Amino acid sequence: MTIKKIGFLLLIFAAISFKSAEEIKWLDFNKGYDLAKKKNKIMLVDVYTDWCGWCKRMDRDAYAKEGIIKAVNADFVAVKFNPEIQGVTYTFDGKNYTGEQLAGVISNYQINGYPTTIFIYPKGKKLEVMAGYRNAEQLAPILSDIKQKFRN
Repeated sequence: MTIKKIGFLLLIFAAISFKSAEEIKWLDFNKGYDLAKKKNKIMLVDVYTDWCGWCKRMDRDAYAKEGIIKAVNADFVAVKFNPEIQGVTYTFDGKNYTGEQLAGVISNYQINGYPTTIFIYPKGKKLEVMAGYRNAEQLAPILSDIKQKFRN
């Protein structure tokens, strides 16, 4: 093989290897809540902890999949929220909270494990809490159902 051919093959390999995949545009809670109100969108709040193995699996098995990425980015404001982070003040409905306090308030005190996904529609004052892990095949119809339910 000539050096030109090797260089060409390496260029093709590099282009395939470094193809930029779309990702969910995660925001922190304060920015996400403001954006959801401003754009009249539903928030998808992924409540997780750093030590949670099922949270990491859900990131891999659901939130990294193309169909979920497209659905979330199109129809939701995506928020990653770790209630165990200390020293952060969160604002919700004009009041300030710690992470633990906010987790209770936005879930109606329904969080009993991680991951927990909370859907919040600020305009309609609607809320739904989904406890536990879901893969992409399980999460896709839930996203569709929430979108319909909250918009009606």
